Amino acid sequence: MTRKVALVTGASSGIGTEVALALLDRGYGAYGAARRVDRMAQIAERGGVALPLDLTDERSIEACVSTVLEKEGRLDVLVNNAGYGSYGAIEDVPLAEARRQFEVNLFGLARMTQLVLPAMRKQGRGHVFNVSSIGGKVFTPMGGWYHATKHALEGWSDVLRMEVEPFGIHVVIIEPGAIATEWGGIARDSLLATSGEGAYRELARGVANGLKPSGIPGSPPRVVADTVVRALAARRPRTRYAVGAGARPILLARALLPDRAYDGVLRRVMRMLPS
Repeated sequence: MTRKVALVTGASSGIGTEVALALLDRGYGAYGAARRVDRMAQIAERGGVALPLDLTDERSIEACVSTVLEKEGRLDVLVNNAGYGSYGAIEDVPLAEARRQFEVNLFGLARMTQLVLPAMRKQGRGHVFNVSSIGGKVFTPMGGWYHATKHALEGWSDVLRMEVEPFGIHVVIIEPGAIATEWGGIARDSLLATSGEGAYRELARGVANGLKPSGIPGSPPRVVADTVVRALAARRPRTRYAVGAGARPILLARALLPDRAYDGVLRRVMRMLPS
């Protein structure tokens, strides 16, 4: 039988690496894609392929997808995992950075998806996994632009699911909670650089405490990889999977609490975090 082929973005660390390795373990031809190709050696050593990918560069996106399709002649799974958290007060974050946040977290992802859909339609089957976040349903102060991208991704994915389902293509949203990856450190650094001083200093430093390793403990990224594998094995996968530390209770609290009550809970949580 022809082996199935998967393309995983943001595969140079954390969730992306674990997803690519989990798919390799199950016999997939797995391609990892990221800007830092040198950090995907583990994928290559296990029989996968590491490809360069810059989601802010149209030519890079096209080259990545065409390389897989030309070599394999098919693509069964796309895992849109690449992304980052640009944190800082909405007033402080330059619009150029806000646009880059959307370019990486939404528009680059969307272009990847556009380019793989023709091959999946021709096959009559495929899976598109969009790694969103519980941040696509909830919010935290200082993460306005990040949350905007994830809220947009949730709605965009819902529409995509309905459009491509008749062609045998499944669209699955993964909503991680706290995961132990580099994400928190990157978000914390951008937050303190942008709003660590000035009018929003106190609030920024409170949020930054929650992004430290000693803040909210995260689940290992393998839990996301296991979820992808489980969804691939399902005859009809769920449209959303909330996974990782705090994901389900936080989403439940947001669904049940009025806006002001949820705001109050966030403030209390931030006061309890170690400084």
